[in-house]
Amino acid sequence: MSRQSISFTEPNDEWLKAQVNGKEYSSKSELVNDLIRQARKQQVEIDWVRTKLEKAENSGFTNESKNEILAQSKTLLNG
Repeated sequence: MSRQSISFTEPNDEWLKAQVNGKEYSSKSELVNDLIRQARKQQVEIDWVRTKLEKAENSGFTNESKNEILAQSKTLLNG
């Protein structure tokens, strides 16, 4: 694992210390790594939504009502 030296603003450092003192994490490093993992997962989800939105935008418009679209979506989700 690579080793880094980073600086935190005082409020961020106090928050990190509080998390470690609360026994949820054993160290600031563990907490920072967890936050990065969460951010990476969130980015994957954002990219997935963005791809779906771009695909939808490029597919054109529909004359179906919102109820028809909802029913169709539920059918697709439920198999």
